[in-house]
Amino acid sequence: MTLGLYPGCSLKGSSREYAESVLAVAKAFDITIQEISGWNCCGATAAHNLNRELSVALPARILSLAEKQGLNEIVVPCAACYSRLTVTKHELSNNSSLKNRIAEINNMEYKGTVEVLNIIQMLNKYVTPVLENRVTKPFDHKVACYYGCYLVRPHEILGFDREEDPQSMDELMLKIGATPIDWAFKTECCGAGLSVSRTHSVGRLSGRIIGDASDRGAEAMIVACPMCHSNLDMRRDAINSFLGEKIDIPVLYVTQAIGLAVGIDRKALALQRHFVSVNI
Repeated sequence: MTLGLYPGCSLKGSSREYAESVLAVAKAFDITIQEISGWNCCGATAAHNLNRELSVALPARILSLAEKQGLNEIVVPCAACYSRLTVTKHELSNNSSLKNRIAEINNMEYKGTVEVLNIIQMLNKYVTPVLENRVTKPFDHKVACYYGCYLVRPHEILGFDREEDPQSMDELMLKIGATPIDWAFKTECCGAGLSVSRTHSVGRLSGRIIGDASDRGAEAMIVACPMCHSNLDMRRDAINSFLGEKIDIPVLYVTQAIGLAVGIDRKALALQRHFVSVNI
């Protein structure tokens, strides 16, 4: 079985540890991954605020490339990229004039035949059926599953999980022996693309997320978005400054937590690349 991969910009740069862990888990479960050749930036997070046609043309080109390469499904690990590709597919399927215009801009045919999966959907489809039997080192920790803004919104288009209290990542963590906490900030904004331009705001927004998870006894944060990981991990100094205390809860990608539970080497999961040390 071959699954297409759209890595997006983050997984090739600031979040390469996410990409490495996705590929390591795929290999462990005999999933063949084929990266989309010639892919481009999907336009997240600014394009849709500046130029509507551009914001649709960029992800549409990615989908057209996947079609051209004969891929039926693609996994999009970045939650923001997943949102842009899925929203674009929805818009093009409901607007024939826009679809024709975008095909003209890209000079590429678009049929709408490729299914777009986020990382949780991919894991549930190809890993979950055998996951519990593959666990060799139960992830025996209290975890705060943080979904962020993009993984579940806009709900009326994505149709993925519950908008206010999603459970899919929690259920995955239960299968590897973790204990998901009940907490208040599952889908609150971490500051997303403001990490560089408004670090103080990120410290405040992400600080509330980290603070609530810590107050409820979480030993680790579990995420599925490179921007969320960047803010919660890399901006820990700003977070701790906002909170007035030092909190060392590590932030793991969902693929890293699963990888640890099934015995994948820590270096293969790129845990050494985190700013907050992963000592669990």
